[in-house]
Amino acid sequence: MLYNCGATYRLGNVDEGNTVTDFLPMERERGITIQSAAITFNWPLKERLAPGTQPYTINLIDTPGHVDFRIEVDRCMPVLDAAVCVMDGVEGVEAHTERVWSSAQEFNVPRIIFVNKLDRDGASFRKSVLDIGSKLNGMPLVCQIPLWDRDILRGVVDVVTRSLVSWAGSRDTPEELSKKIIEDPIRDEVERAREKLIELICERDDELLELWTSSHGTDLPDVAIKKSIRRIVNVGDGSLIPVFAGSSLKNIGVVPLLDAVTDYLPSPLDRPELVVQIGGKYQPLSHVLQAPQQSSRKPQPGIRALASVFKVVHDPKRGMLAFVRVYLGTLKKNTPLWNANLEQFENPLNILQISAGQTIEIPYLSPGQIGAITGLKAARTGDTLLVMGTNAATHTELATVQVRPPKIPPAVAFIVMDAYSPTSAKALEAAMESLSREDPSLRWSKNEKTEQYTLSGMGTLHLEVARDRLENYYKVEKIYWGSISVDYKECLISPTATHRAVFDKVVAGKSGKAACSVVIEPLEDHVRDNLSGSYLERDGNIIRVLFQHESLVPNVEATRQYLVNGVISALARGPRRGTQMQRCLVTVTYDAQSDFYGSAPGAHLVGAAHKAVRTALQDAHRQGTVGILEPVMKVTIVCPEVSASTVQQDLHGVHGGLVLEVKDMQQETQAGEGGVIEISDIYTPPDPYDFQSSLRQTREGRLRMLEITARVPFVEMLDYDKHLRKNTQGRHTLTMALDTFERVVGPREKDL
Repeated sequence: MLYNCGATYRLGNVDEGNTVTDFLPMERERGITIQSAAITFNWPLKERLAPGTQPYTINLIDTPGHVDFRIEVDRCMPVLDAAVCVMDGVEGVEAHTERVWSSAQEFNVPRIIFVNKLDRDGASFRKSVLDIGSKLNGMPLVCQIPLWDRDILRGVVDVVTRSLVSWAGSRDTPEELSKKIIEDPIRDEVERAREKLIELICERDDELLELWTSSHGTDLPDVAIKKSIRRIVNVGDGSLIPVFAGSSLKNIGVVPLLDAVTDYLPSPLDRPELVVQIGGKYQPLSHVLQAPQQSSRKPQPGIRALASVFKVVHDPKRGMLAFVRVYLGTLKKNTPLWNANLEQFENPLNILQISAGQTIEIPYLSPGQIGAITGLKAARTGDTLLVMGTNAATHTELATVQVRPPKIPPAVAFIVMDAYSPTSAKALEAAMESLSREDPSLRWSKNEKTEQYTLSGMGTLHLEVARDRLENYYKVEKIYWGSISVDYKECLISPTATHRAVFDKVVAGKSGKAACSVVIEPLEDHVRDNLSGSYLERDGNIIRVLFQHESLVPNVEATRQYLVNGVISALARGPRRGTQMQRCLVTVTYDAQSDFYGSAPGAHLVGAAHKAVRTALQDAHRQGTVGILEPVMKVTIVCPEVSASTVQQDLHGVHGGLVLEVKDMQQETQAGEGGVIEISDIYTPPDPYDFQSSLRQTREGRLRMLEITARVPFVEMLDYDKHLRKNTQGRHTLTMALDTFERVVGPREKDL
């Protein structure tokens, strides 16, 4: 895309490691996207513009496909106006494709599909289209047909305009394409495809149906069809999925894909109103801004601008760059920004626009724009930034507005590090702090007794990439690295008794005294459903604070926050293994008559809550009511039929897994959310080897692939990919994602 729009003058290649957006050494080494990257460019080029028109500004965010980095996708998804799902024409719809598609479905993101790699051996546009219909719960709308010379991809024909829109070896200019002639068999196929396309659109768009009826079924104009597709796509429900074809390596189909982005995908003005969270509830932004003032004496400061931080990256020259999407107002440099998540002001220095290899300083960002801000000291991925009517710190409800707060899944693996010197330890802490700001799913902690550091993440590859970043990017040296291990959690099996704690030590030279009472219960699903009142959910636990004789408490909200902080710190290390407590319902009771000893620093309230929780957990451990939880993964393996029975037996008998489903990849129908999609109802153009004997046809006829879905403890999957190669001769794909945490019992619990 960047090459065709003139932002770069060479065609990047993932296999050669010279692409623009995959700039990390490890991305280029592995040939995958590890972290999302945002760039801005204009389309169409001046020579392609119609008279009197202006080019569109496109903000492109390249996101990873690997499941270990799904949080990168999930954080970017809410800020998108639309998405292009790039699909492998050889593999078809893979497991991680379905996960990303479901994320887009959750946020109603309008999307189209580009079937890539059609130049490779084994590629099948027909199979890819059928895969889309059977696995993504939507009807594929074939908007382009690949043009083949025997089994070699030569170009792409547009179904709507009936014209050749891309040709191998050209820049796809109108002058070059006009010299090519479409043969009659292809013209006939395009007519069949156009008829089916119009039929599918008319089923969902009354405007086009009315136009078709009034014209008595005669040929419909191209513009009307394109507008109709745009209206359907902009709904965002994925019921009708426009499909495009090409090969990015050969630069076939990329120019018409850029045209499709401007023709069919919405601008920020076309999207529904932003929904924000305020006071624990989700409301449209306009309702929040128009809410009546609670005090007539002193009006609350309004929100002048609102932006969401969807990515934080470290730049060697400029420090931390916070990539933001602006939703309201104008974001200007040097204007103080209120961080609603951290409840503090931050002072930006400059605003940048990233365009391929160029970084341009700009004075402001307007609604709908994406840019990078320098100078923010604490902002993390997922934070919400506000420009308030006053620069003074405010405790009004407007200051708590958040744009889809991040839901960070619990870690499943960790690695232990030892620093050889105080200098190395200091550098390691600074680097891990920056790394956790970039990626909130990476967490780190320090054991003050052993002075060891623990880095937790979402999987083996996730931690390998984090280690590579620390060593090669942040240049952390003289560190001993342990092996990657499973991140077990601890839980309560039965409720504790009420424990009251009094904290009266001197903290930071200040004396004081505070107390509170705590009860900890197992957090069951039915308990969660019946909870009422205010509470905080954090790291898989729920914390609620109850006040008795509340009128005697000087500052209820501040007291509540101090008590919650004490509980969070106490739950960070369980009594049995020193790992994070999970699935706990902690109820803190603060009786102002018995627990209030006069004005005391907040640290004493934190200390009282921490002491009460630790005492309750230690008592539960002595009584044997603390259990161990382990991560259980949902594993998807695609392998040849001849290996499937061996793999199933290995998963179930050797590795303690439960096989949930075995599915034939060539199945004819599949039930989706909208019912059953019949493959016979899906239009697909023929592949070149449908009419001739070829190596591809022989190979496809011999190899039948099955998809095995299972639930397996993560400890059994750490090095399973290497083990699986022996059973499948390397002809498999393996993906997994966290399914749940389950309690470990029996001999395995004793071993742990």
